[in-house]
Amino acid sequence: MLPNPSNSVTGETCGVRVVHLDRVSRAQEDVPDEDRLERMAGTFKVLGDPTRLRIVMALRAGEMCVCDLAAFAGTSESAVSHQLRRLRDMALVRRRRDGQILYYSLDDAHVAALLGVAEAHLHD
Repeated sequence: MLPNPSNSVTGETCGVRVVHLDRVSRAQEDVPDEDRLERMAGTFKVLGDPTRLRIVMALRAGEMCVCDLAAFAGTSESAVSHQLRRLRDMALVRRRRDGQILYYSLDDAHVAALLGVAEAHLHD
């Protein structure tokens, strides 16, 4: 479905009155469905918190337990556990149990790649 070139707020139409159908169609093909868009937005929202982002970036170096992450983030173990739960819910981190200790790591290489792209974007 192509967008209507009229402005629904003011009732005005685009002064140029040219819609490049090929560009609009290409954009529609490249944008995922609403469910996937919502999940992507959720990922960025979760990573938008500085503490959670700090935790995820620390995990790029390898797995860490809650105690290590709390020391790194300069916050309580309880606060880190809460943040890790949010990150797990979004499939950004996973955990591994070794006895009574839970170790956390990035869920997969895509998470590290996402962080790398964000850093590269800031440096370019």
